[in-house]
Amino acid sequence: MSRKRLLIVVDMQNDFVTGALGTREAQAILPAVQALLARERAAGSDIAFTLDTHGEDYLSTQEGRLLPVPHCLRGTWGWQLADGLDASGARRFEKGTFGSVELAQYARAYEEIVLCGVCTDICVVSNALLIKAFAPEAEVMAAENACAGATPEAHAAAIATMRSCQIRII
Repeated sequence: MSRKRLLIVVDMQNDFVTGALGTREAQAILPAVQALLARERAAGSDIAFTLDTHGEDYLSTQEGRLLPVPHCLRGTWGWQLADGLDASGARRFEKGTFGSVELAQYARAYEEIVLCGVCTDICVVSNALLIKAFAPEAEVMAAENACAGATPEAHAAAIATMRSCQIRII
């Protein structure tokens, strides 16, 4: 009997890959994310994408005041998924903050949940911990080579944090 499995691709949007907050690390994981997406689809896993989503008022929000770099403004090029990521048939979750309660509630229906994407130290870890709280008996995993943090050091710290919280690093 196969277990219900969900792959979550976190915030792999233009602004985090090559745009306003893009990094070489995010660009470097794109092939690994594409390969993981293809493997999970071939295995019959369900797929979900999160989309960091902000409005024109971004700079007046707490996040905007603390990170005054407009990014992922709904409908812009930066908000779109990075080239080469096929979201056809996938569920999409727009989120205005780091973690998505709606995604965590949705993930409760799954026995195995794999996360990948950016930023490991902000949105990936936030969503992984929310999912772990909403689905404590699910096997929650993070694909280390398909995640990138704001910096390599921040990525490593987030991986260690997730491991400490019983999220399996694959």
